[in-house]
Amino acid sequence: MERIDKINYYLDIAETVASRGTCLRKEYGSVIVNNDQIIATGYVGAPRGRDNCSDLGFCNKKKILPDQRHGGYDACRSVHSEQNAIISAARKDMIGADLYLVGYRCDTHDYEEGAAPCLMCRKIIINAGIKRVYVRETKTTYKIYEVDDWVKNDEFLAGKLEY
Repeated sequence: MERIDKINYYLDIAETVASRGTCLRKEYGSVIVNNDQIIATGYVGAPRGRDNCSDLGFCNKKKILPDQRHGGYDACRSVHSEQNAIISAARKDMIGADLYLVGYRCDTHDYEEGAAPCLMCRKIIINAGIKRVYVRETKTTYKIYEVDDWVKNDEFLAGKLEY
């Protein structure tokens, strides 16, 4: 039996975490790992105490902005998985850590094509001290983002407002 590589091991955990999400359109799961130890996990869901879209039976963002695929996050009830993982961890434990991210569409359960942290999450990831982000593309392939590249290549100054 061939042993799974460490990156896909953590991405598989992130995918399981995503299954706890409450969004009706997309599920994302995040796992923060430092020195081969899981520091925190997070999935998509409304702030604590508020009704989730899965409880309400509708997507508020889709209701307000039906044609918007990316962006328009102010219309969304949910906190992103990266944000939920980061607020569950101490900053001292995240410095130099890796974040593993898996996203899939609820309607097809296909991995989200072009998945990446949104610009708000990128800012939070930078401030958390996370070093690298791994994003699943297929069951065994992934893309790696070096957080220092986000610092050096500020998309806001380039006028790019979406990923």
